[in-house]
Amino acid sequence: MSELGQTPPAPWYRHRWPWILMAGPAIVIVAGFVTAWLAIISYDGLVEDNYYKVGLAVNQQLQQKHLAAQLGLKADLNYVEADQEVQLVLTGLQAAALPDDIRLKLVHPTRKGEDQIVILRRTGKQFSGKFQNPPSAGRWNVILEDPVAGWRMDTVWDLRTDHRVTFAAKSQ
Repeated sequence: MSELGQTPPAPWYRHRWPWILMAGPAIVIVAGFVTAWLAIISYDGLVEDNYYKVGLAVNQQLQQKHLAAQLGLKADLNYVEADQEVQLVLTGLQAAALPDDIRLKLVHPTRKGEDQIVILRRTGKQFSGKFQNPPSAGRWNVILEDPVAGWRMDTVWDLRTDHRVTFAAKSQ
């Protein structure tokens, strides 16, 4: 006790406010380390290795879509989950002009490792092919193209809600 009968003040670490004020910066430092750890261990599949080459291909893709629109192509795609099979009916071309094979690309918007290419073979007026790995439910970018004739159509397909999708070629 002091001479006047007062108790000495408590040391700083016995007070609440210094700890409350230090908690904010401490939480930010911990969150920074967690964010750095997540960035290091995760793979960012969205980054394109050769972005310049991809940029040059955009005009070619637009020309291919324009050709599909000029031909008046329309396609109905059906996914039979039990057989892992896709069936395609293509309209707008005469039977003699139908290609033997059509390339179907299933592109996941965020996971490049799940992308698939299926070659659809013609059987009469219809095309069919099988997935090697069943696509997961969710939104997919779907591209139909005939590399020989040079046309291309694309759309977005939500496998959570529908196992059918229709492609309608539109001029951009």
